[in-house]
Amino acid sequence: MIDVTGGDAPWTGGPLGDRVWCQVCPNPGPMTLDGTNTWILSNPGSAEAVVIDAGPLDEGHLESVLARVTARGQRVGLALLTHWHDDHTGSAERFAELTGAPVRGAGRGEPFTDGEEVGVDGIGLRALLTPGHTRDSVSFLLPTEGVLFTGDMVLGRGTTVVNHPDGSIEAYLGSTRRMHGLASDGSVGTIAPGHGPVVAEAEQWLRYYLDHRQERLQQVGDAVAALRAEGAAPAPRAEGTGEEPDLADLVVQTVYADVPRTVWPAARNSVLAQLDYLGLS
Repeated sequence: MIDVTGGDAPWTGGPLGDRVWCQVCPNPGPMTLDGTNTWILSNPGSAEAVVIDAGPLDEGHLESVLARVTARGQRVGLALLTHWHDDHTGSAERFAELTGAPVRGAGRGEPFTDGEEVGVDGIGLRALLTPGHTRDSVSFLLPTEGVLFTGDMVLGRGTTVVNHPDGSIEAYLGSTRRMHGLASDGSVGTIAPGHGPVVAEAEQWLRYYLDHRQERLQQVGDAVAALRAEGAAPAPRAEGTGEEPDLADLVVQTVYADVPRTVWPAARNSVLAQLDYLGLS
């Protein structure tokens, strides 16, 4: 049976075959797990590399990424971003300055079209629009290796957050079903996530993601029904108002009691997205 926790062993990155390398940024935390994964893709002997998600503005991390590229006698020919969150994009402008490479994604460069081919020097990627975690989430498929770079749409440990109102459950489910379809037909065998370890059992992991989300939706619906039956279901409030716990807070306390309190603020975003999807907001 697949380990749905992603395992407890620390993830430190490293090679994924001879064309892909993961450099983990030293920014661990409840939301970033072991740190942000920066992916370096190149063919042995080629002149240029593709970098996916250079990460936050951390000079030491950028130096490590560039050292990995130059150690292979290469330069960065293209930098790609999976979504707008700062732990993935904070260094984008600095990275472009250091490398001279064009940057695409998260509002930079030309917007991606679904299925568009991108890459340099023999590294051919297919950009897939996979909204859900955020509205702008993009995944990149390396067809020759069957590797899907998912950003934060799919993590290597645990499940992701749907960042309401930017992200949505409807989009998340649609994108996850699409990725699961690619795994089911053999187009994707491995997931290279934005955080956490590589997932070698892509089809099972994506099925778990879909099943888990349906389970959470059921739990949220049941929790709201129970709260209303008790007369304890207030309307949602605007975040940051300092008011008493609202419906989303009460649902988090019930449904997400199994996760650390440090991630409850993120869980609240997912609950708001689920309430909206269920028509309970």
